[in-house]
Amino acid sequence: MEILAFGVQSDEKPLIEKAFEGHHDVRCLDVFLNEDTAPIAAGYEIISSSVNATLDNRVLQTLAAGGTRMIAQRSTGFNNIDLRVAERLGLTVARVSYYSPYSVAEFAWTLAMAVNRRIVRASNRTRDFDFRLDGLMGRDLRGRTAGVLGTGKIGEAFTRIAHGFGMRLLGWDVAENPACVELGMKYVAKDELLAEADLISLHVPLLPATQHLIGAQALRMMKDDAILVNSSRGGLIDTDALVGELRAGRFTGVGLDVYEAEAGLFFLDKSLEVVEDDTLARLVTFPNVVVTSHQAYYTADAVGQIIDTTVGNVLDYLAGRRSENVLVPVAGRS
Repeated sequence: MEILAFGVQSDEKPLIEKAFEGHHDVRCLDVFLNEDTAPIAAGYEIISSSVNATLDNRVLQTLAAGGTRMIAQRSTGFNNIDLRVAERLGLTVARVSYYSPYSVAEFAWTLAMAVNRRIVRASNRTRDFDFRLDGLMGRDLRGRTAGVLGTGKIGEAFTRIAHGFGMRLLGWDVAENPACVELGMKYVAKDELLAEADLISLHVPLLPATQHLIGAQALRMMKDDAILVNSSRGGLIDTDALVGELRAGRFTGVGLDVYEAEAGLFFLDKSLEVVEDDTLARLVTFPNVVVTSHQAYYTADAVGQIIDTTVGNVLDYLAGRRSENVLVPVAGRS
């Protein structure tokens, strides 16, 4: 059997081909799965999608009509998939429940330190042989307060690093993580965390309840000199409201690896095109903002785990097995 994989980056392709070797053939495409590309999947019982795929009603209808019966998404998040429609169509959908939390947590800290110590501005200057320090002053994080919204595996890894910096730890989640409590984290209401934290990092999934978790009101609660980092999902932040606060001169720095309207932009080369997203265009002009293209997970360790789990999900489907990775129950194979 040949499996069709959408949205495969050049670094990923040899890893995917090697992982499937000895099991099934795999055809890797660099295009993302959406309404325009879904017809390519006709005749493929199993397809694999990437985090920026669009799996709405129309796409799922096209896939099902073309003979697809199983979707193996190569990510933990699945807010891009209409699971109700998939279930109605008899499609099996699986995701990657776990991969290295350190990849994302370490990158979140990379963003935090980049904006705190003005790394991008400094690097750009030295390329022009400008070695002045004006405007590059950061601050020590030791003794300051880290606020972690979401203390699951990634949030815990972020907290451990914050503890290593010697920071005071505040957490917010639906349930306390004993490992974080052991590190000295105090769980508080979201409003208290936002008001007291010098560094705020987001590690919660994007759900209807967390859409614009950081909206206009939440942003106003934060300290004027706070650092805000989002390496989870773009929809957690109301970007228009964030731009408004940045225009008012607030925040020491903002590090964003995700953007709520990133679909159709991130993972693609748009350097020779006019980007019509005025909000993003304005966002990247602020000197205290660093935007990266959803790369926090992108380490050899994490990608390797994602691919291995995806292969396992495919083999489980073919064997009629169900694991914790299955979002929509296994349907009978035709």
